[in-house]
Amino acid sequence: MVKNWQQRLQAARLLTQGGDPSRAPPIFRRYGCTGCHQIPGIAGADGQVGGALSGLQTRVYIAGVVNNTGDNLVHWIVSPQTFSPNSAMPKTGISEAEARDLAAYLYIH
Repeated sequence: MVKNWQQRLQAARLLTQGGDPSRAPPIFRRYGCTGCHQIPGIAGADGQVGGALSGLQTRVYIAGVVNNTGDNLVHWIVSPQTFSPNSAMPKTGISEAEARDLAAYLYIH
């Protein structure tokens, strides 16, 4: 288990091929993620529609349907219906670069 912040940050960047978690908070807000999800460390992210996003780094699956890898998480954020056609999570228009930042943030929180 990665213990300190610097190690978690480095691991998150590797898993997401360079995602920058510091850019994530405004992206979460811009695309409305905060309205559906509880997101640790994001003020107002108290949605009850989607799953809580804390502890994602310890989960085996993303949304219960796909292995939890950096690439899969990024792809899920960009286009969830690719993995789960009946998913309530909409295709939001988030770019792959933005999704990498969001994924990096989720892997360190």
